[in-house]
Amino acid sequence: MYTVDRDIFAFIKPSLDAHTLGLISATELLRDCGYEVIIGDKIVSEAMDNIKHEPNQQRVLDWIVENKITHIGISYRLDEDEAVNMVGYFMNRLKGENMLSYQGGPIKSVIFAGLPRACEAISKAHKGLIKTFKGGESVVETLTKMGVPKERIPRDILEGSQYDDLRMEFGEDIIKSHKYDTFKPIDRATYDEYGTFDDTVEKRLNAQKTGSFVPLMRAHVGPYSSSVSRKESVKQFISWAKYLANTGFLDILSIGTSQLTQSNFGEDWGGRPNGGGVPINSPEEYRMIWEATRPLLLRTYAGTKNIPELAKMYEETINICWHALSLWWFNKLDGRGPYDLYTNLKEHIKTLKYIASTDKPFEPNVPHHFAFRGADDVTYIVSAYLAGKLAKKLGVKTLILQNMLNTPRYTWGIQDLAKSRAMLTLVKSLEDSNFRVILQPRAGLDYFKPDLEVAKIQLSAVTALMDDIDPHDETSPPIIHVVSYSEASHLATPDVINESIQITQYSLQKYRELRRNGKIEDMSKNEDVYERMVELIDSAKTIISGIEKYIDNPYSAEGFYKIFAAGFLPVPYLWGEVDEFKYARALKTKPVRGSVKVVDEEGRILTADRIVDYARGNIQEVEYIFNQKY
Repeated sequence: MYTVDRDIFAFIKPSLDAHTLGLISATELLRDCGYEVIIGDKIVSEAMDNIKHEPNQQRVLDWIVENKITHIGISYRLDEDEAVNMVGYFMNRLKGENMLSYQGGPIKSVIFAGLPRACEAISKAHKGLIKTFKGGESVVETLTKMGVPKERIPRDILEGSQYDDLRMEFGEDIIKSHKYDTFKPIDRATYDEYGTFDDTVEKRLNAQKTGSFVPLMRAHVGPYSSSVSRKESVKQFISWAKYLANTGFLDILSIGTSQLTQSNFGEDWGGRPNGGGVPINSPEEYRMIWEATRPLLLRTYAGTKNIPELAKMYEETINICWHALSLWWFNKLDGRGPYDLYTNLKEHIKTLKYIASTDKPFEPNVPHHFAFRGADDVTYIVSAYLAGKLAKKLGVKTLILQNMLNTPRYTWGIQDLAKSRAMLTLVKSLEDSNFRVILQPRAGLDYFKPDLEVAKIQLSAVTALMDDIDPHDETSPPIIHVVSYSEASHLATPDVINESIQITQYSLQKYRELRRNGKIEDMSKNEDVYERMVELIDSAKTIISGIEKYIDNPYSAEGFYKIFAAGFLPVPYLWGEVDEFKYARALKTKPVRGSVKVVDEEGRILTADRIVDYARGNIQEVEYIFNQKY
């Protein structure tokens, strides 16, 4: 990218902090606007770790002068006090050397990105001299705050941001009006099996035959306090669940169990920490929960060992409305379970066969776990397709397709729409008289800001995004996984969950009303979304074809292992089992115009054909290692 003037931006991330996504995103945006951007190397990063020492300060200053830097940014998302001290030492040295522009120096602006309280303390201490970023800023907001004139921002960036900005304006109108308070619970009791042990999610969806379609609401509920006993924690959860059942806004309660519930169910836990979540440890407690939550549908996490046995127990105790498995995840790869990847896949396939025998739906808890580890948009889509096809081959008849939007957080709305439609198109291509796909979108795990009013606006805005996935089908989405607006601030209480559902349902109704009246853009006709969707579908088909051509028996535990190990599904931020899966993490990704793409060492975008060629070249070695190990 050419440089249009002498302004040079530079970013430093202390080596102690592993968070890089925001910094990478800001770098790409600035380069798209024509600026030169420099990232501090290892020496500079390590100097920033101990910036209170004069030699380290001098090292950073020499780097600034040598590179003719005019705008300097620091990213630090760990300890807040440490962040304030770090910036304080740095600013004190800049001022002491007359480096700031108002002193006649070269530095026109200083930028800090970090945790909200650190940002607030730094803004106050430096009287607004430092521009702070708490996370969640829009594209245009980010560039404007960094001093980029609007005329320097490329048209497609402005247009991409415009869709997001308009949805935020819509959300602001909804929240400021407080009219979402008027949304009342829906009477779902229109069929005989309602709330009984014979109830299913399909029956509840099919029961709504008159009036405007109102999607089912799912929410995650998982209170836990280390200050009370395990049994008291379970008792508190049951009281919360009973309240949610009685108030009637929620349809599907996801029990947010603790790590020990998932990994050591029925064992003596001793003094081991739960790791957050509800510490359920007996079938009797699950039965108590079922009794207390009539008429809600219930579901919960899969286990990380004894997985088929736990799935059967969930059927017998809570009539689990659907099962969720992560296939490649929740094992040694991510530190969430005891199994190696191959064992985990074998156990999950056993469990899928059991799920098929129950006629219950299956939710692949898969694509967003790839995204959490730096995967590109095509990998997100391909992983969902592979999971869906495996489930179908094993006899599952209904697939709950969870789609986590805003992941990573800097994803543009138009890119989310393209990715969602591409994934839905490919997975729905598996549908026939014996296989049905049910879309279940949700907001991103780290999407919401800690400011609760802003977070409510974001919840309304992301609801509009969900509706734009398939804007002319008012039965889509059939299910919404409502992430409560307090996600970034505190654990959602029942009242917060109910209010989040009211915001979601009311926003959906109002957004559809605006579309019917022609007051918002018909996103089904947006050319940028369509072109990106076609590109994603074509790329995903290329990867899938490569997998099915070069991997023997791909829809098996051995096949899924080799697909991953060979590098067909790049995950550059994989932290576990890195030697065994070196090819899975070898390819890099980066943000490109609000999307995520695979790139080579020079940052050039790799085509799907190149990725297939890369992975194909690793298969022989992967097979040798697999045969030696298993």
